[in-house]
Amino acid sequence: MTNALFSTRFGGAMSALACAALLSACTSTTPVLDASFGDAVRQARAAQTLNPNASANRDPVLGIDGQAAAAAQDRYHESFKSPPKTFEIINIGGELTGN
Repeated sequence: MTNALFSTRFGGAMSALACAALLSACTSTTPVLDASFGDAVRQARAAQTLNPNASANRDPVLGIDGQAAAAAQDRYHESFKSPPKTFEIINIGGELTGN
């Protein structure tokens, strides 16, 4: 009887030990790195921002009127429907048939 009691207690202790080991794998092992996570991205974004308060400026952009801007935007959108040719065959002094 004592053998069965020992194995039950030993099995319970081993189960508890295994659960503790599994749960400890979920804890963070790099608290110093986690504390500064994302700092490099925030520093790079701040270094590349020319004017952080640009959204507060409500003055209209000067230099192009609305009609010209709309026409330029329309031409831009049309350029994707039928893009211009970028390569043409230039034949200098001969035929393309190979004769």
